[in-house]
Amino acid sequence: MNLFHEVSEANLQAIKRRHFLKQCTTGIGMMALGSLTGCFNGKKDSLTENPLAPKLPHFAAKAKNVIYMHMAGSPSQLEMFDYKPALEKWHGKDCPEEFLKGKTFAFIRGVPKMLGPQGKFAQYGQSGAWMSDYVPFFQGMADEVSFLKAMHTDQFNHAPAQLFMQTGSPRLGRPGMGAWATYGLGSENQNLPGYIVLTSGGKYPEGGKSIWGSGFLPSVYQGVQCRSNGEPVLYVNNPAGVSRDIRREAINTINEINQRQYEEFKDPEILTRISQYELAFNMQMTVPETMDISKEPQKIHELYGTSPGQTSFANNCLLARKLVENGVRFVQLYDWGWDMHGSSKSESIEIALWEKCRQIDQAMSALLLDLKQRGLLEETLVVWGGEFGRTPMQENRDNKPAPFLGRDHHVEAYTMWLAGGGIKKGFTHGETDEIGYYGVKGKTHVHDLQATILNQLGLNHEKLTYDFQGRPFRLTDVGGKVINEIIA
Repeated sequence: MNLFHEVSEANLQAIKRRHFLKQCTTGIGMMALGSLTGCFNGKKDSLTENPLAPKLPHFAAKAKNVIYMHMAGSPSQLEMFDYKPALEKWHGKDCPEEFLKGKTFAFIRGVPKMLGPQGKFAQYGQSGAWMSDYVPFFQGMADEVSFLKAMHTDQFNHAPAQLFMQTGSPRLGRPGMGAWATYGLGSENQNLPGYIVLTSGGKYPEGGKSIWGSGFLPSVYQGVQCRSNGEPVLYVNNPAGVSRDIRREAINTINEINQRQYEEFKDPEILTRISQYELAFNMQMTVPETMDISKEPQKIHELYGTSPGQTSFANNCLLARKLVENGVRFVQLYDWGWDMHGSSKSESIEIALWEKCRQIDQAMSALLLDLKQRGLLEETLVVWGGEFGRTPMQENRDNKPAPFLGRDHHVEAYTMWLAGGGIKKGFTHGETDEIGYYGVKGKTHVHDLQATILNQLGLNHEKLTYDFQGRPFRLTDVGGKVINEIIA
């Protein structure tokens, strides 16, 4: 056989059906598995050429943006917002058996002592909201917020509870709340990420970066962590010796290759890659100015208690205002250090909780006031809270009294508040029993809060879905109902 016939035979072997089936059985199996599990459905309708392009909501929205302040570790509602005078009478007495039987706590063992509220409470504003002297600045915001006094959750450990609060599931792999919002609505500013994360307190939340990840959604929707000091976004600037024109030419070439790959494989992650290159290039011009708080007037720094050049919750609050002012859809503030067990001075209610409240009180109050005076509060939903509450009992780790005052994790009842974005002003929804152990009226679940946040953005939580592994997923899993009682 001559060379021509050998080449022809080889070519025929490559295109014959039998040869294809013989050599590609494994590949066909993986294609079939991918189709069955929904890992790649080949659809383009879930993404536009620009995944972050603005999209219409399901219905008229009352809020355009969200600022969510998560106090990682969970503040004690009994020291700050949920006043229980009856608990003062129980202080130092053995906890009744009815509150211990059949219950599981993170650290409490045996029979703990009851712990009365450590703050001095009074009513404030026309609404008469109860607040303690732990938050003296926030007392002036009583008529701007709605309190949820009977929140409850399913998880009593930090990482699962944070994942549950932020992603709707205690397990890894689900998209964060901000990722869902940008997936549903896109971004108003194409030069900034639609979802930005700011951290303070010295450590990340126990749930890690997964709580602001994109999960199974395209990665373009994940939270972009920015810093309040130094370079705002790591590696966003050009390397030394590389001009902006050279970077533009490089990105054009890379995106041309990516576009050809997309046309061949129709993988939506390739569109994400193109979008992220373009966003990073645009961010070089926008981020430095937007993230610079040093040019704010002195009166604004005095209002917030900010110190430019440092990492702090106060700086992050001011940055959050600047970000929503510039069209960022979802801004998440995480502040670590609220886990007051009483096992040390740094986890004590009588010392450390005062310091943590001092760090946030002025700044979160200033944020509401600043948004209001700029006309932004009406269109910005502000949310504050932790992943669960604290027990009415004093923690007795290993059945021994703690060296300082502290409370264990509590899933049955805790307090959160919301403001702006179509939420009622000066309103309290829900009520706990006389010692703050159970919710007895207006109980609200984590999925209810998530449904309400999406609702204010004009999104129906039951319709905002994404197909993955053969079924549609949503933020609120198979539960959740909008808390209509707090909507104006």
